Amino acid sequence: MKFTIYQESRLGKRKNNEDRLAHCYSRDALLLVIADGMGGHYYGEIAAQIAVQCITESFQREANSKISDPLSFINRTMINAHRAIFDFASAHKLSDSPRTTCVACVIQDNIAYWAHVGDSRLYIIRGGKVLARTRDHSRVQLMIDHGMITPAQALSHPDRNKIYSCLGGLQDPKIELSRKTPLEVGDVMALCTDGLWGLFPDEMLAAALVRDNLMKAVPDLMEKAEASGGQNADNFSVIAVRWEDNYIEPESHGLSTIHTHTMPLGAFTTRLDQFGSNPKYKTELTDEEIERAIEEIRSAIQKYSK
Repeated sequence: MKFTIYQESRLGKRKNNEDRLAHCYSRDALLLVIADGMGGHYYGEIAAQIAVQCITESFQREANSKISDPLSFINRTMINAHRAIFDFASAHKLSDSPRTTCVACVIQDNIAYWAHVGDSRLYIIRGGKVLARTRDHSRVQLMIDHGMITPAQALSHPDRNKIYSCLGGLQDPKIELSRKTPLEVGDVMALCTDGLWGLFPDEMLAAALVRDNLMKAVPDLMEKAEASGGQNADNFSVIAVRWEDNYIEPESHGLSTIHTHTMPLGAFTTRLDQFGSNPKYKTELTDEEIERAIEEIRSAIQKYSK
């Protein structure tokens, strides 16, 4: 595989960052996952951390060096994450279970497979146009489907943050699976939370990410989001990948392109921040509370590490 990847999360104007994101790759498979937590105190960020960590650790166990059935893998690991979050809520006797959106994608053999729950999104952009996008599990999306409002009106609708499917809720999540989608050289895949996509129409987002130098395009987009978000700006996060699996060497344009063909079988490279370790995930927890949360996250995930 050959690709360029960039991921970043920003606080916006919130006290805590409840977004979590990670990517992990072996020689022949790449995992992308992003989650947007919901819940009081620090529980939303724990729900998102459990989801991302559960899926990433499962990938590290099972991708040797590919995933045998990518869609089944994503569906199963999302369900395991849902159960782990629910177990955490039960162990703490929480009256309102913490919840999180989630989008996860596996790419192997130049084919992308993904699934999502909630309103965090995945985009595939080809030639500056949106080739594919996840459909939000939200109240405003249902209103759009029934012709009650337009997509432009949805961006500022008072119910835009109300979703009907998530991980960690009382009801089992309605996980929506993609079809397998072949990728072409130059395709851009982006996973992002609503704090980012809610600021830009799809066409503007696609135009911003199609530039050759992804390592500059994404930070520029994040800066624009920071400036546009206003005083109530939500957390916003993105993982963007430019697919470059090609037998002809393109001009580098200063990119930090990743080539996985030299990786040994069974090896992984992962970028997943441990709970409380990244200052961008601002939290009001004390060091003791962070250490306790790390142990509780590990305990919740361990049951489903099979």
